[in-house]
Amino acid sequence: MMAGVEDIVERVAASTGLPPGVAARVVDDVLAFYRTPAEEYVRQRHRELQAEGRKNPEIFPLIAAELRGRLVAAPVLSERQLRRIVYG
Repeated sequence: MMAGVEDIVERVAASTGLPPGVAARVVDDVLAFYRTPAEEYVRQRHRELQAEGRKNPEIFPLIAAELRGRLVAAPVLSERQLRRIVYG
């Protein structure tokens, strides 16, 4: 576990009543989500939104907005850059 993560685990356990082991898994899961590289996130999110039946004109602006709101902000990517990530 990274330095400082132990403090977060203790805080989550104390504030939620979760056992430390469960709190550690929750923290690890959240950190893994935010460590996902932007390109991987874009590809995964595109697949998820397509599976919901959404089309690209709706998908790409949505993904761009989601990227701006991530805890560790991804670089600002145009729709063209997003398309290149998805389609190469």
